[in-house]
Amino acid sequence: MLKHCLLWLLLTAAPFMSQAEEAQSTSPTNAKTAYIIDNLYTFMRSGASKDYRLLGSIDAGTQLTLLSDEQNGFIKVKDDKDREGWVEAKFISESAGLKQQYQALNSEISTMQNRLRQAQVELPELQEQNAQLTEQNAQLLAQISQLQDSLAQEQQLKQATSAKEKRQLLTYGGAIAFLGLFLGIILTIVLSRRKRYEGWA
Repeated sequence: MLKHCLLWLLLTAAPFMSQAEEAQSTSPTNAKTAYIIDNLYTFMRSGASKDYRLLGSIDAGTQLTLLSDEQNGFIKVKDDKDREGWVEAKFISESAGLKQQYQALNSEISTMQNRLRQAQVELPELQEQNAQLTEQNAQLLAQISQLQDSLAQEQQLKQATSAKEKRQLLTYGGAIAFLGLFLGIILTIVLSRRKRYEGWA
C-alpha cells in the first residue's frame, strides 16, 4: 500500500517533458507477447527515455504486447489494461512469469480433473459395454464352433454317400457284366446244340 502511495506521488510530481512523443505511437504489424519480470513493478512512460512523463506502473508478471523494437533501452508495449507506453527493455521477458505459469498449471490441473471425473462417470457404462461385448464374443465363438461341427458332419456324410454310390456303381457294373457273361455262355451253348441238331438232320 505504501509503495502505491509513493508511486502516485511520483506520478503527480513527474515533469511533463514533451508533448511530441505521441507521434511515436505507431504499432508494428507483427506484435509479440512478453511479460514484466517477476518480483517487481515498473513504470510505463510516454516515450523511449526516462525523461518522458510517467503514465503509470505495471505489476510484475503482467502480460504485454510488444509494439516496437528496442529503442534507447526502451520498448513500446500495450499492457493488460490497453494502455500503450514505453518500458525499459531490461524489465521485459519473453517467458511467462511464475504467476502466469501457476495460472496455466492450475488451468491444466482443472482440465485434467474434469476429464478424470468424466472418465469416472463413463467407467461403469464402459465396463457394462465391455461385459456385453465379451458375452457376445463368447456366443459368436460358440456359433462358430457349432457351424464348424456341422460342416465337418456334412463333409463326412458327403464322403460316406459318395463312397456308397461308388460301391453301388461297382456292384451294378459287376452284376451287369456277370449277367452279360452268363447270357453269352447260354447263347453259345444254345447255338452250338442247334448246329448239332441241324447236322444230324
